[in-house]
Amino acid sequence: LPRRLLVHRLAAPRPSRPAPSRPDGLALKSRLDASLLSVLILAATPIGNLSDASPRLIAALTESEVIACEDTRNLSHLAKALGVHLRAKLISLHDHNERDELSRIIELAKSKDVLLVSDAGMPTISDPGYNLVRAASDAGIEVSVIPGPSAVISALAISGLATDRFSFEGFLPRKSGERKKLFESLAREGRTMIFFETPHRILEALEDAASVLGPDRQGAVVRELTKKFEEAQRGTIGELIDWAKSEPRGEMVLLIAGATAQEHDYEELAKKALLLATEGMGMKAAAAELAKATGASKSVIYEHALRLKA
Repeated sequence: LPRRLLVHRLAAPRPSRPAPSRPDGLALKSRLDASLLSVLILAATPIGNLSDASPRLIAALTESEVIACEDTRNLSHLAKALGVHLRAKLISLHDHNERDELSRIIELAKSKDVLLVSDAGMPTISDPGYNLVRAASDAGIEVSVIPGPSAVISALAISGLATDRFSFEGFLPRKSGERKKLFESLAREGRTMIFFETPHRILEALEDAASVLGPDRQGAVVRELTKKFEEAQRGTIGELIDWAKSEPRGEMVLLIAGATAQEHDYEELAKKALLLATEGMGMKAAAAELAKATGASKSVIYEHALRLKA
C-alpha cells in the first residue's frame, strides 16, 4: 500500500536507506528494504452517511492489495457506492473465524500491507480485529490507523451528558437477568456509560436500568446516527421508557449518566429493608418507609431487596 496513506508515519527516513520521495513530500517505504516493517492498517468506515468516507479511506480501498473485512459483500457494496474499483484480495474476518484466519493474514502482512475494515465504524470496537491486532504486534508488524466515524464518540458528543470521563460497555446482554447484573455492577460508576442496543430490546433495557439505577437517573438514547432520521432523545430513564414505548427504530446507542455523590446506595437500602423484614415488617412496607426517609425509589429498594433475598 503506497505510504501516502500514512501521512506522518515515516516523516524522518533512515539516513542509511533514504526512502524515495514524491511531489507531495510524503516519505514512502521502499518494498526492497526488508528491514522496514509491514503495516496492518485499521480504517474506519461510514456508520450511515457515505459522505463521511474520508479521502484516505477511499485511497486505501482503491490501492490496497489485501483487505480483511467483516463481510465481503458489504465491502463490495460500500466500494461500489463510493465509486471505488477494488483490486485487493478480500479476506472475510468475522467473530466466528477470526482466530482461524490469524495466521493466514499475518503471513500475508509479512510481505505486504493489510487493510482491515469492519461493516461500519472502527474495527475492534465491538467488531472483529482485536485478536488480529494482538497477533500483528506479536509478529513485529506495525499497526496504524485511518481514523473516521465512531458511533460511541458521536453519540456521547450529542447526548448532553458529561463527556470528560466515560466508559464504553459494548452490547448489553440479551437476557433481562444478565442485564440487571451488569447494571448492578455499574451502579456506583461515576463516568457516563455507553451501551449498544437493538431497537426491539431498548424498552426492556431501559426498564431494567430503571429497576436497578432508579428511574430518575439521567440518560439519552441516540439513534440513526449520521442518517436522515438521526435523533437524540434525552431525559431521565423513566422519561426514556415512555419514549421507547413508541417503538422507535434504527441503530441505537444508550447512554446513562454516572452516579453522583448524592446517588442512593440501593444495595445498602435493600439490606436495611431485609433487616426490617426480619423484625416483622413486611418487605413492601420496609421499602416504603426507607423511601420516605431517604427520598429513594420505593420500587427500586424493593427489587434490590428481593434479589438479595433470593
